Amino acid sequence: MRDQLEEAHKHRDDGYGRAQHLNQVELPKRFYSTVDVARGEDGYAITLDGRALKTPGKKIPVILPVLDLAQAMAAEWAAQDKVIDPATMPMTRLINSALESGEEMVPAFRAEIGKFAGNDLLLYRADSPQELVDEQERVWDDVLVKLARKFEVGFQPTIGIIHQPQPVSTLEKLDAALEGQGLLSLTALVSITGLTGSGLLAIALLHQLVSADDVWTAAHVDEDHQIRLWGEDEEATERRQKRRIEFDIAVSVVDSLRQGPIR
Repeated sequence: MRDQLEEAHKHRDDGYGRAQHLNQVELPKRFYSTVDVARGEDGYAITLDGRALKTPGKKIPVILPVLDLAQAMAAEWAAQDKVIDPATMPMTRLINSALESGEEMVPAFRAEIGKFAGNDLLLYRADSPQELVDEQERVWDDVLVKLARKFEVGFQPTIGIIHQPQPVSTLEKLDAALEGQGLLSLTALVSITGLTGSGLLAIALLHQLVSADDVWTAAHVDEDHQIRLWGEDEEATERRQKRRIEFDIAVSVVDSLRQGPIR
């Protein structure tokens, strides 16, 4: 399962070709004139000059269950100019990742989020300086309280980095909180989990206990403390901005799918 998960994570960088090889290969030229969204019996397809779009690796037809996602993905293809640059197509990469991973990865993705939740960023606290301790308590405890009330669970935060097991009943209820989520939603939630370092934040976001901005803030409490102490690093800021784009795309996928089936 671990090998499958690692391969699935690689697919998250797919666009028109492998994003991890963009620095080594020439970007493909735009080969189409028009981009449209077509509704079929199974969902919405993106068409390029009337031909349905497929994933780059396994050539799986891209069929999306909600119009919002199809329109967002179509907009990325329409925005390409002379060449097709996957770096500017985060929605396309995420959708391709999900489809090429396949339905058989649903249990593994669900387990991955649960694994993070059981050893979560929000549960491991600093013992100093007091400013950071206070900020972690203020921001992270707010999320834990909301989760505890929603799912009737308890958490055992700890100081330091030594593993602190969480109650089995808590982990079981958090896993149940992901029940019913399909491949697209879980792929987006895995992305959110990886970008924030927190399965608990992903679950809280899924159930609308916290906003996307609050999740992003909670994920960067430690980093923001360092920035206050030492100032911003230009390269780090740029990386964070790029991660925020990926995060917002994943959130938009979760939000769109929450609204319901084909419409």
